[in-house]
Amino acid sequence: MSSVLRKLANKGLVNPEPWLPDNVMYEAITGSVSYGVSGDTSDVDICGFAIPPKDHVFPHLRGEIVGFGKHGERFDEFEKHHVKDVGAEKEYDLKIYSIIKYFQLCMDCNPNMIDTLFVPINCIVHTTQVGQMVREKRHLFLSKKAWHTFKGYAYSQLNKMNGKDLEEGSKRALLRDKFGFDVKHAYNVVRLLDEVEQILTEGDINLQRASEKMKAVRRGDVPQELIVAEFYEKERGLERLYEASKLPWGPPEAQIKQLLIDCLEEHYGNLGNAIVLPDASTTALREIAEVIDRNRKVLYGGV
Repeated sequence: MSSVLRKLANKGLVNPEPWLPDNVMYEAITGSVSYGVSGDTSDVDICGFAIPPKDHVFPHLRGEIVGFGKHGERFDEFEKHHVKDVGAEKEYDLKIYSIIKYFQLCMDCNPNMIDTLFVPINCIVHTTQVGQMVREKRHLFLSKKAWHTFKGYAYSQLNKMNGKDLEEGSKRALLRDKFGFDVKHAYNVVRLLDEVEQILTEGDINLQRASEKMKAVRRGDVPQELIVAEFYEKERGLERLYEASKLPWGPPEAQIKQLLIDCLEEHYGNLGNAIVLPDASTTALREIAEVIDRNRKVLYGGV
């Protein structure tokens, strides 16, 4: 599968850094298509990640000292909206992250990033061996932390349902005028709560499980008052699920870091000249020193 970013760059429709199109590891269709809510595939949201040149990830290889002097270029993300591919009759919104930033956002249980890992297979438009490695280990990124982040996003969508900040005459404003509230924000409230319920109970996500209900909300068949009432009722139930969930309280950082290193080695080759991994005894001694230091600060008031 050829990268969407590569295809658009070849047509001269986007102008990313020269190295980027050939180093995209994973691209997925996100948004309403991946949620099973939209039958219109002419507007396509694409999100994924790339591996930048090695010295972007390990700047010491180009002689930099963190926190000192000038620093060279570092890639975090490439973003481009409303890219019209007339020949394909599609319009794309693109967002490609550095694998480092992508992993961090997923580890933080950012709902938008978590969703990219759990899209249906038919929504994966480009992947490599590295992309497949991450997809296969996607459940590592799920933890109880998801309740806080998903709930926060759901609150944000709930507060935006009135559509007061929409630009007059825009597509979203027309929806608000038609239904009395922004139905797109409304169906996202339903979606986010359904997803986090799955995470807490099953440790998994089916993005399209609530698609019929989301479609009904998007059609305006569900009153705004009912959506708000259901939100607060479901929130109380999810608080109980959060306490009972068998998921870890936070992400297993060591395992995720190892996955990241495995991905980088798959792409770059051996990382012996870039990082030094401590052996078990060194790690144990460091952990003991940290415990002693914490206890010393407790006993002596941070002295």
